[in-house]
Amino acid sequence: MQPNGPKTYSFALGGWGFMLGLVAFGMLLSYVGLGWVISGLIGLLVFFLSLPILIMLGFRWWLRRTIASDSCPVCNFKSEAIEGSRFNCPSCGEPLYVADGRFLRHSAEDVVEVVDYEVDYIDEGEYL
Repeated sequence: MQPNGPKTYSFALGGWGFMLGLVAFGMLLSYVGLGWVISGLIGLLVFFLSLPILIMLGFRWWLRRTIASDSCPVCNFKSEAIEGSRFNCPSCGEPLYVADGRFLRHSAEDVVEVVDYEVDYIDEGEYL
């Protein structure tokens, strides 16, 4: 600061001056008959402020529809995967794919799946 320079005085409202100027500008536009401009600007402001919330809700809805949670048919390890994807079970390494929200084993075409059943022995003379 120069000791012999002109003295200047300033009045700062700490950010309120800008807001008061915007309000005064809006009142001027409303008085002139351009209130639709203010309504449009307020509508755009509300839209842009709500846009991140709408994007987040849409992303959560998409995740709920595309992420399948099921257990491995071999080791019953609970896991999650994207619908229609192929992956290996994190626990046993079995190749799996997701169809209709269920985990199914992915086997080659020449492999025959065999299901093991436990059968009780019955004597020839006995009936259940």
